[in-house]
Amino acid sequence: MGTRDEQPDGVQMSTLLWYAIFVWFASSLFSQSLYMAFNGVPYDAVALLQNLGPIYYLVLVIELVVWISLGSLLVKKVLKKTWASPSPQPLAA
Repeated sequence: MGTRDEQPDGVQMSTLLWYAIFVWFASSLFSQSLYMAFNGVPYDAVALLQNLGPIYYLVLVIELVVWISLGSLLVKKVLKKTWASPSPQPLAA
């Protein structure tokens, strides 16, 4: 019986976050295109959010968390790729 250094078979949190971001982006894009199909102009997001009343701030906080999460995932991926890649060896002449 050897030791296992791999991740468990469960889904990682970063994978779930990526799925959530993709669903959020796709639903925003779909709702905007559907609104434009019926009305011919894009909806005014600020006016829609202000009509929510006090829930407006909650929606803004959730959207801010989504953008911060996306940014941190991208930075994490870039740092992981740059630190994991081997540095090029100079050729001996």
